[in-house]
Amino acid sequence: MTEDKEMITYSTLDRSRITPMMIQYLEQKDKFPDAILMFRLGDFYEMFFDDAITASRELELTLTGRDCGLDKRAPMCGVPHHAAQAYMQKLVAHGFKVAVCDQMEDPSVAKGIVKRGVTRILTPGTIMDQSGLEDNRNNFILCIFRMGMQYGLAASDLTTGTFEVTQLVTGNTVSKLQNQIARYSPSEMICNDAFLRDPFYTKIMDPFPVHVSVRPDTDFSSDRISSYLKQEDGNKKHVPADLWSMDQVNKLLYRSAANALLFYLEETQQSTLSHLHNIHIFRLEETMELDISTRRNLEMTETIRTKTRKGSLLWAIDRTKTSMGGRLIRKWLELPLIHVTDIVPRQDSVEEAKESYMIRQEILEAITGLNDLERLTSRIALGTVHARDLLALRNSLAKLPDIKILSSRLKRGMFGDIQALFDPMEDICSMLTEALADDPPISVKEGGILRAGYSEDIDRLRVASRDGKSFIMGIEAKEKEKTGIRTMKVGYNRVFGYYLEVSKGSITQVPDYFVRKQTLTNAERYITEELKSMEDTILGAEQKLISLEYELFCKIREQVASQSARLLGTSQAIAMLDVILSMGELADREKWVRPDLDDSDSLQIVEGRHPVVEKMLPTGSFVPNNTYIDSESRRIVVLTGPNMAGKSTYMRQVALIVLLAQMGSFVPAKSARIGIVDRIFTRIGASDDLSSGQSTFMVEMNEVSTILRNASKRSLLILDEVGRGTSTYDGLSIAWAILEFISDPEVIFARTLFATHYHELNMLENQISGIVNAHVEVEEKDGEVIFLHRISDGGTDDSYGIEVARLAGVPIEVVERAKNILRQLESERQIQGGIFSKVLKTGDDGQYTAEPMAGQLALFDKKTQYSQRTDPIRQELMDMDISHMTPLEAMNSLYALISKAREE
Repeated sequence: MTEDKEMITYSTLDRSRITPMMIQYLEQKDKFPDAILMFRLGDFYEMFFDDAITASRELELTLTGRDCGLDKRAPMCGVPHHAAQAYMQKLVAHGFKVAVCDQMEDPSVAKGIVKRGVTRILTPGTIMDQSGLEDNRNNFILCIFRMGMQYGLAASDLTTGTFEVTQLVTGNTVSKLQNQIARYSPSEMICNDAFLRDPFYTKIMDPFPVHVSVRPDTDFSSDRISSYLKQEDGNKKHVPADLWSMDQVNKLLYRSAANALLFYLEETQQSTLSHLHNIHIFRLEETMELDISTRRNLEMTETIRTKTRKGSLLWAIDRTKTSMGGRLIRKWLELPLIHVTDIVPRQDSVEEAKESYMIRQEILEAITGLNDLERLTSRIALGTVHARDLLALRNSLAKLPDIKILSSRLKRGMFGDIQALFDPMEDICSMLTEALADDPPISVKEGGILRAGYSEDIDRLRVASRDGKSFIMGIEAKEKEKTGIRTMKVGYNRVFGYYLEVSKGSITQVPDYFVRKQTLTNAERYITEELKSMEDTILGAEQKLISLEYELFCKIREQVASQSARLLGTSQAIAMLDVILSMGELADREKWVRPDLDDSDSLQIVEGRHPVVEKMLPTGSFVPNNTYIDSESRRIVVLTGPNMAGKSTYMRQVALIVLLAQMGSFVPAKSARIGIVDRIFTRIGASDDLSSGQSTFMVEMNEVSTILRNASKRSLLILDEVGRGTSTYDGLSIAWAILEFISDPEVIFARTLFATHYHELNMLENQISGIVNAHVEVEEKDGEVIFLHRISDGGTDDSYGIEVARLAGVPIEVVERAKNILRQLESERQIQGGIFSKVLKTGDDGQYTAEPMAGQLALFDKKTQYSQRTDPIRQELMDMDISHMTPLEAMNSLYALISKAREE
């Protein structure tokens, strides 16, 4: 673009004078004003006006101009159609929506301007091209419908045919919503306007860098589900009965979110969604809810520092062979189960897989290299596959009968469900084998797709086309003989068709019946009457052949698409088979054991190991540790010891073993007995949240607040150095008070690991029932400290911080000076035995309460005794801001409170 004054933009366009082609462009652009419109012109996709300016900047394209009937040119840039997909994906990755406008008829037979229309819209959550997706991760789009303080959610992965809904009605719905967004980790979100005006919107969405677009209220109120169910495509669709039978308010939440998401998906795909067969209701009460902090601190799917998969728990346990299995094992990891009856079938299957070495190896070898049947089926259903995709499907289907026979030898647990789902699809495989050529082209409009013998008409046209070309070569040989021009050759292009090319040096030998058609620098191109006659015969046959092959290919594709329910069912069976076998392989290779799960409050792990750290260390070098927590006397473990000794590793290890056990996996231990955990809460590490202006300590206290407000007796709490982000006295006071709060049987009394450097907290073992001390062992030898990484009972009063500084390479003069200062401070300490040695006193009821030291305010008064837990309904009422609630929202909130009161 040379100067702005030479171009015209979309907003300043005078439409009364523009060209017919540009009118056609604007008609399509008006339908999708929020998208970059890629407009097919010949062999290019062109962009105009503001879209061209944006695309040229984002894609680093040259910005030119095109005459549009006005005095100024329209800004324009474009990309070749064969390379357009990569440019489209780049725009989507940059957060843009792309509308693809294709030619709807053959330009060679079109009368006037070629008909064009938008065939698909690409967005981050609806992109289907596999090169822009992670193989082992779902690509979710999430829809949120807000009504008061209640939320309806619908989520879909269009590439796998997944569609599920849920609702958040009671409790802390804001926190639950944030946790569900974290679970789905969507690449795109849509919502109603009420959600955008949610007073908690910023708090909810702050952790998620995802594009959110508001959809009109009509999308949420339409009865899209009903029309979706009425589609007749040969596949049976299933919507759970309770999606319709529940009360009006709850049904409204479910259906509103599902309606809007279905509407949006159909709009972006410009077609029906024939591969979305099941709307699944996800119920929060059936799985363990994990908050953002826990997912991050336990490094479940990515590491904290590098944000990469390597070094995460998923990296350590994933030995799946297929993309389908890779996505499923991630789902199982992120959704641990909380009912023993649901977990045991998984354990039984893994146990049999572990014990069946030969069968396991045969099946794993057989499924290795299988194509991603889920995503391939979805693309077939949406009509975006080419012949090589169907060939890849055929090659995968050819392996299924043997896999089904092998897997049928495994009987326990989930293997029965797998066999019921597993359809070998032999009829589809046979049909594709008969139809497809062994090496078809990528393009579906070049011919050569179908196998010889599949269609008599195609075979006849191929003979005409092939023999016609040999006749063309005969004309070349005959004219060379007649004229003596040995360098003459036959060529072809789309403009002139077939021609005879003669070099400049032989022009004098050209006979009179040669008709000149084109002059080149070093040659002339001619036609003859005989050549043109043969061309008409050949091209007629070729065009008919290509057209007929494409027509038959579309019918084959539609026939396969009509069986998408069977294909997706088999895909699910293979995914489950892959995950179970990979977990059996992991358990066998790494000597993991089956944990005993029950509904008790105990947690007993003998020689437990950290699954990730052990994998990164040399074989046999990891130091295992025991864990024992019971329901009464040993409920909370206060863990002390030096930095770098392994406290955080040990606590994470316990949490990860619980996670693995409740996803159905074996665990890295000699033995384990685990009472079901409803939630895992973690407070590990320290970091500022600069984007929201929160200090390290504020972030820490927010996480602690979440834990104390939401934990139950069945939860597992992992608290690492709580209170270290502020002054010593403040931090110790907070840590002390938190331990008292957790240890109250009437409040939480959850299974807890509490690591600290406040050694004064060791006193609580003798003062509060359920608290016990433990420490990490060290060995002092020749003036140096050796970390043994073993956990033993009993407290310790030395953190060896100066020794850690020495190991870290702090200059020796600094280390020696620190030792001198430490000795001086210890000798001057005025409060012996810890600053809280006289803080507790025993009341008449036998409870420990805090007695203030001189100059301090009372830590507790009668109104804040922990044994009198604040009523949650009272607290929710106090938190409401009715000045910002509509009458409908107030009514919905009241309805939720009434329901909660009846439950309690």
